Amino acid sequence: MSFRVRVLALVLLVAVAATVATAWLTLRQATSQLHESAAADRQVAARITGELLRYGQTHGTWDGVAGTVRTLSADTGQRIRIGTADQGQIADSDTVLGREPRPGGTAPPLLVDPRPTLTFPAWDHFPSVAKVTASAIDQYANGVTYAACLTRAGHTVTTRTGHLGVPVFDDAGARGPETGRGDACVRQERIKAGGSDLDAVLACEVVRRDARGACMQRVFHERTDGVAPQPLSVRLGALDEAGDTTPAVGPVVAGAAGVVAAAIVCTLLLSRTVLRPVRALTAASRGLGEGDLGRRVPGAGKDEIAELGRSFNRMAASLQASEERQRRLVGDIAHELRTPLANLRGYLEALRDGVLEPDTELLDSLHEEVLLQQRIVDDLQDLALAEAGALTYHRGELDARELVETCRTAHSALASAAGVRLTADAPGPVRLYGDPGRLRQALSNLVGNAVRHTAPGGGVRLELDERDEMVRIAVRDTGSGIPADDLPRLFDRFWRADAARGRATGGSGLGLSIARQIVADHHGAIEVTSEVGVGTVFTIVLPAPERPADG
Repeated sequence: MSFRVRVLALVLLVAVAATVATAWLTLRQATSQLHESAAADRQVAARITGELLRYGQTHGTWDGVAGTVRTLSADTGQRIRIGTADQGQIADSDTVLGREPRPGGTAPPLLVDPRPTLTFPAWDHFPSVAKVTASAIDQYANGVTYAACLTRAGHTVTTRTGHLGVPVFDDAGARGPETGRGDACVRQERIKAGGSDLDAVLACEVVRRDARGACMQRVFHERTDGVAPQPLSVRLGALDEAGDTTPAVGPVVAGAAGVVAAAIVCTLLLSRTVLRPVRALTAASRGLGEGDLGRRVPGAGKDEIAELGRSFNRMAASLQASEERQRRLVGDIAHELRTPLANLRGYLEALRDGVLEPDTELLDSLHEEVLLQQRIVDDLQDLALAEAGALTYHRGELDARELVETCRTAHSALASAAGVRLTADAPGPVRLYGDPGRLRQALSNLVGNAVRHTAPGGGVRLELDERDEMVRIAVRDTGSGIPADDLPRLFDRFWRADAARGRATGGSGLGLSIARQIVADHHGAIEVTSEVGVGTVFTIVLPAPERPADG
């Protein structure tokens, strides 16, 4: 599977997951809001029906209820339509508020029945309860017609609870300036009221004991049906207010499709941006594998891809430099061996042909030449093993002072022959941990170079010092010094500071490289300081071993 397909799949997965989560949260929130809205609607409906019920129970008629409908509609924001089976529609809030009537909502109507529900006492002895019920029918019939009359006359009606929970109506202004008007309602309605309904109530005595209350309630409604306000049918809402309460799935699906489309576009742009440098890296690495070490990739930018490009360029540069060093090494080895081998061949052919006599001096010269070639080969082998990490080390505790004295003694003869003073300054024993033979080899290479590069009458001094948990062995000479431009190349193979020096005076050109590798394998380093006309100081810096704690 290609990188672009994997990125696309990953982004699509994230987009789909985010869309599904968003849709689920949206639907959940919408459902919660619908539930809250439904609860709020129930509270509004309960308030409207409660106010209308209170109006019917207080006024004994639905006349004048339009004002209450207007107030309730303004307070709740609901369209309210009320009516009865006999009268049809009584009031519509749209009409009352001067609006064009809108289409009604589809919700079922609510029923408001203002007729009282009888509350019978704990005792139900007949005919006592029957008589009280008959009296309540007569009282309610007269009272409700009286309240209706007062309402139509513009009086304020008050109520209180009478027998069996039947309301008793009073005129709050009956003792006021319009007393005569109230009295006219009382006299007129009492003349219209019928007689006692005791016989109808007593008929409930023959039914079962647990059904007598329901029987008397039914008789109460039948006997007061003609004067009591009729049950009210209440319809709430309009079509443009109700709307569609089902959460819309279409917008969610459209939003999800938009998110997926945006994810695809972003993925294509992202993959194009990412894959362009990746393709360049692929082409460059392919060329690098085919031997084109000069291939590089653009490394501009601060992101991870740009850093990868810069790392690739550093790797390619390192490989190119290594390849160039390899070629130089081969060329240097060929140069170092070609001339002496050609001389040996010439002398051997001359001896074979009888041109030269094999005297002692000639044989000694040829033997010395062979030894020099053997030395170069041995140094090359040591350097190759050291750089490959295969050079054998026998590590152990040693005294750095003994190492310095041994090197001074070994090179005393060479220094005396060259007219150079070779001294050592190594006060006190200094502990080291390493391979004595290899460390002596590294130090000997430095001392041999110093002696060869110091003019007769000069001096070479070995200095031993221990500070900051590091052991320092310095080889200080009074030679001609090394220019600053040549210092970075000191440890290159076959490199000599003086190009005119030959193998007899300048060595094999591998001693410093071998010394640096041996010291590096002992976790140390070689430092060089030089001043032209004054001399040069090579310093081997090695870590001192940890001292055991005092017991």
